[in-house]
Amino acid sequence: MTPTTGQIFMSECFGTFILILFGAGVCAACTLPKSKAKGAGWVAIALGWGFAVYMGVWASYATGAHLNPAVTLGLAAAGRDLAPNVPATAGNIVVYLCAQMIGAFLGAVGAWLAYKKHFDEPAPDGDKLGCFSTGPGIRSYGWNVVTEVLGTFALVAWIIESGKTPSQLGPLAVALVIVAIGLSLGGPTGYAINPARDLGPRIAYAVLPIKGKGAADWAYSWVPIVGPLVGGVLAGLIVPNLADLF
Repeated sequence: MTPTTGQIFMSECFGTFILILFGAGVCAACTLPKSKAKGAGWVAIALGWGFAVYMGVWASYATGAHLNPAVTLGLAAAGRDLAPNVPATAGNIVVYLCAQMIGAFLGAVGAWLAYKKHFDEPAPDGDKLGCFSTGPGIRSYGWNVVTEVLGTFALVAWIIESGKTPSQLGPLAVALVIVAIGLSLGGPTGYAINPARDLGPRIAYAVLPIKGKGAADWAYSWVPIVGPLVGGVLAGLIVPNLADLF
């Protein structure tokens, strides 16, 4: 069965909404003052994002559950369909990307609503923004891009090749890959590895009436867009050719 344009849009939008609702939610839980999970730490955040991906993938599984422009463009670069019966045409790619951005924005709004009273409380500089978008531990734009390229390359490379494995573990395996990337490569930048994951919530942060919020750090915002897109496309161009050698 070939999904309609509307079905593709709703599937990707809803899946990305779920991803960001729970992903931004775990960041808020571990960061905001008076949250019962305050101080739970990086491992809890990495696990929370992994579970968020697991839920988001199931929510939009019928259309490939990209949830991420880097995945969409990586599959297109690899010459793959975006999902069964969904060819990688320019029109379909635009639908996927728009749905992901809107879903990410709405998911961030949902996380804000869930923690509204906690966002009303004073917090250290950057903590409220950090619930929505990523930021570097050490600001070095070039090296920050390298980190995002590597993390996203690993993710998209796995997605491209995992469909060939006998088990095809699906959503659980993707979740474990996300946890692994977070624990191993997430420290320098907070591992956006997804332009929609960072930009959609960053826009939400900028427009929501959050008490005491600071700037949205637009000077850094291009890094979690460019890095993941480069990593995803490189994976799409390189990995299928490497696989042909074995």
